[in-house]
Amino acid sequence: MTSWNAPAKFFHWLVAVLVLAQIALGLAAIGWSLSPTKLNLYVWHKSLGLLILAVMALRLLWRLTHPGPGLPEGTPAWENSAARASHFLLYALLIALPLSGWVIASASGIPFRIFWQVPLPEIVTADKATADVAARVHFWLLVAFVPLLVLHAGAALRHHYIKRNDVLRRMLPFA
Repeated sequence: MTSWNAPAKFFHWLVAVLVLAQIALGLAAIGWSLSPTKLNLYVWHKSLGLLILAVMALRLLWRLTHPGPGLPEGTPAWENSAARASHFLLYALLIALPLSGWVIASASGIPFRIFWQVPLPEIVTADKATADVAARVHFWLLVAFVPLLVLHAGAALRHHYIKRNDVLRRMLPFA
């Protein structure tokens, strides 16, 4: 196999767009003064987080049942190991971040509706201490995620512009 299949590409780029929107919404919500706009930003942030969690569940299921192409022949063993480890960590963080956000939402004791429609079930009981711990965990997961995301994008660009192989091209949506 020389390229990723269409569903793998779809999941990859959908998650990429959602994550960029998610980071922007989270930063905007934190910086906004208390107002209806701030509350709406949080609804969008939480709702997209749960959408990312759902898409990641589907993506993981697809990935486990449909292996993708390996790195090009001649890729050093350390690079193969680094690629596997970084992808594992990306998947783990893309699941852990929304789950920690869900814990924050549940522990806050404030009822929440996904996209203003679907009630979010609580996964923990309301407790300020739990909400505070979950918020710190959520923050540190983000701190771990951002450099890993930059590394991932940088590795793709390195493969394309420096190593001049097809690693990036075979994940592009219309390649």
